[in-house]
Amino acid sequence: MGCTSCATGADGQPKGCKNNGTCGTDGCNKLTVFDWLSNMSLPADMTLFTGVEVRFKNGRKHFYQNSDGVTLSIGDVVATEAESGHDIGQVTLTGELVRVQMKKKKENPDATKLPKIYRKATQKDIDIWQKVRDREAEVQKRSREIAIRLGLRMKISDVEFQGDASKVIFYYTAEERVDFRELIKEFARTFNSRIEMKQVGFRQEAARLGGIGSCGRELCCSTWLTDFRSVNTSAARYQQLSLNPQKLAGQCGKLKCCLNYELDTYLDALEDFPRSDVKLKTEKGTAVCQKTDIFKGLLWFAYEKEGMNWHELSLEKVNEIIAINKKGNTVSSLEEFVEYVKVDKKELFSNVVGQDSLTRFDQPKQTRNKKRRSNRNKKPATAGAPQNKGNNRNAKQGAKAGGKPRSKGGASPKAKSGTTPKVSGNNRNKKRNANNKPNPRNSGPKKSDG
Repeated sequence: MGCTSCATGADGQPKGCKNNGTCGTDGCNKLTVFDWLSNMSLPADMTLFTGVEVRFKNGRKHFYQNSDGVTLSIGDVVATEAESGHDIGQVTLTGELVRVQMKKKKENPDATKLPKIYRKATQKDIDIWQKVRDREAEVQKRSREIAIRLGLRMKISDVEFQGDASKVIFYYTAEERVDFRELIKEFARTFNSRIEMKQVGFRQEAARLGGIGSCGRELCCSTWLTDFRSVNTSAARYQQLSLNPQKLAGQCGKLKCCLNYELDTYLDALEDFPRSDVKLKTEKGTAVCQKTDIFKGLLWFAYEKEGMNWHELSLEKVNEIIAINKKGNTVSSLEEFVEYVKVDKKELFSNVVGQDSLTRFDQPKQTRNKKRRSNRNKKPATAGAPQNKGNNRNAKQGAKAGGKPRSKGGASPKAKSGTTPKVSGNNRNKKRNANNKPNPRNSGPKKSDG
């Protein structure tokens, strides 16, 4: 996740704001609200709504009253009223849309009953706020060590300081009830401030920490999802998914929120399909539904005594058989209603690159020595040199040892007259000298025929 101001780190490396949907610059903040009334002026007989929406760390939002009429705009850092002292937050919305947000969250739209905004934050307030924010990672580490030492079965997921450093809020998750009275005393002695413990759900913890889902993208709860609706296993049944808890559970350990995304579409499509427990009555026997394909509009039925033999029927044919059965009649068999469709063997996907073979890397590479040996065997023999069509390995070894190479029959090959024997080795000078020596048989004057 990145925004315009913190998406690039050192040497052009992607950095990201790492705030998991609560970016301070609002470049990638899931809680950002677009003020579409900002360029519109109010009617003459209306006054500006004094309510203001302020955001704090961890996606926490509250509404406050601008009783003093401070000029505020989205992005301003303000000091707000708290139970003790003051807190520092960022303005996210002003004007009439705040009234709409309060009604949406079922809060009283009367701005006079809201806590007040004291002032715009000064530089001293911001310095104290940033100083305590830098301490949160260290405080979280020490708090976890204390909880482990006391033997409490809980997980402290995040720590938040109040803007004036007078109070620390610890967010934790636990499967069972935790008695942390001794823990609060230990925290108060260690951190010298007021302590508040807040238990959050596992989904809220996953949204705060962030992560990568099974789809390969960032978690919906940490990027854009703001409300957590209940997810039941019936959503997986309607979508005909296998009830495997390892595949249906997300990073939080609960059912995935994305199971609700397409549920309404499946419910609309299933209205035309018969129930899965409907049986078709035929003269051959009673047939039971085995499988349903919502996208293709197909159903597979099998006789009760022949459970392994499935018959593919279209939705129209199944509804026709059900209508006949409701009149008290039976059909002869399912085979009469089966439509045999010729399947086109044309490939739906063709790999133009040509790398679709999974075993393309399994072939062993040929070494350089083998290549040289094969090229040496394929090299044509020179004119006048003896040719050995058999295995040349023994012949070469014998030549190197000073012996004569053996032929295929065991006898040494006879050299032709007028030719020189093949010289072993790579010494070119010796070979040239041997070729330049006169042949003693041919030396001297030639005899005439007369």
